[in-house]
Amino acid sequence: MRNSVVKPFDVSRLEDDVRDLAQQKPPHVQAVEHPPRTAAPPVPEYVNHRDDATEIGKLSAEAVIKEYEETAKEIEAVGEVVKDMVQRCDQLTASASSMLKDIRATAALYRKEGKRMFQEIETCSSTTEEVRRLCESFRDKLVTRADERAT
Repeated sequence: MRNSVVKPFDVSRLEDDVRDLAQQKPPHVQAVEHPPRTAAPPVPEYVNHRDDATEIGKLSAEAVIKEYEETAKEIEAVGEVVKDMVQRCDQLTASASSMLKDIRATAALYRKEGKRMFQEIETCSSTTEEVRRLCESFRDKLVTRADERAT
């Protein structure tokens, strides 16, 4: 840490300090050119200034309504995004409805084919049973004739 000596405030030196500063060359000051002011956009059509409003009141009200209007526009932009989402949902719903019809038609075809296979299997089973009975009957007749000849 540096040891520095702090001088106490001396009122008698104040005049000398002010005089020294006043005698110094003043800094060069250059004017700043401001771009011309453009007219502020009019307030939205849904508001009107009151006749008895002060200029400050009008300016303040305009600043506030502009902020609200910008926010309302942003809200409407969100609405457009939601509208697009709704359209996509509608498209998905239509597509899903079409797919559902196809699914139901496919399920109906499977049931019809299942019924046909069911009937075919039962018909085959019935036919097989009838062939088996005929074979047994024929075998029994052959055995009976063979026994009659043997006796």
